[in-house]
Amino acid sequence: MPISLPFTSPKAASRTTHEAVTAGGRLEAVLRRDRGVVLVSLAGLTALAWSYLFWLAQGMHMSARAMASMAPSWTAGEFALIFVMWTVMMTGMMTPSAAPIILIYARVGRQAALQGRPLAATGFFAGGYLMAWTIFSLVAAICQWALHRGLLLTPMMASASAAFSGGVMIAAGVYQWTPAKDACLRHCRAPLSFIQQYGGFRRAWRGSLAVGFRHGLYCIGCCWALMALLFAVGVMSIVWIAVLTLFALAEKLIPIGRWFPRLAGTVLTAWGVWLLAGPAA
Repeated sequence: MPISLPFTSPKAASRTTHEAVTAGGRLEAVLRRDRGVVLVSLAGLTALAWSYLFWLAQGMHMSARAMASMAPSWTAGEFALIFVMWTVMMTGMMTPSAAPIILIYARVGRQAALQGRPLAATGFFAGGYLMAWTIFSLVAAICQWALHRGLLLTPMMASASAAFSGGVMIAAGVYQWTPAKDACLRHCRAPLSFIQQYGGFRRAWRGSLAVGFRHGLYCIGCCWALMALLFAVGVMSIVWIAVLTLFALAEKLIPIGRWFPRLAGTVLTAWGVWLLAGPAA
């Protein structure tokens, strides 16, 4: 039995082609907005985190007496508040440093979607990165509890010992010179190479989450000593939080080689030695 093929007129074929091109153009326009959406989302997340930190810092000056009641033991609720504080703080401090690699992921995802091979949403990669810093925040909260219990931190979350501050600064300064610091910083400075080295861009959300989490671990390896400085200079010192944020950002984004972190390490070590040798120690 002969098979009859459907006839398509040139006009209908032209209309179909036009509709396909129009649909493709709309898809491309929508996907191009991803960069703006990602930028606005990262900026909004950072702004919310910093707003919370400013609010918390102001509240601390108004509730020092209430905070003094936390010594030497904390309730579960007080520990939860400190954990949330560290989580928000790390989000505000480290999201700007992660913006380049998140934007790269979004751009590649946009190109893959245009080619009909969509990747997992960029949010999974960013979520994995922030998950790593959330775990770090839990460890930092536990350390703060131990320091508070040992009377090395005041109720205002500042160092109660010049010797302790000096030791923290020396440790952070020495770490700036270590091979571990160099290795982690190399990964942070080459985001595209990092993604390609550890499995590439993933279509499954679990894979994307895992790559983001691994990048967060390397970022922690690069910056944990800098974050520990907050115990020496004041956990809720907005000025020092801003300084450390800018320093971490400069380390990763500015191609200034190894001398910049090592110069900072030298300054921190000298500062720590001065504190240990001073009469306050």
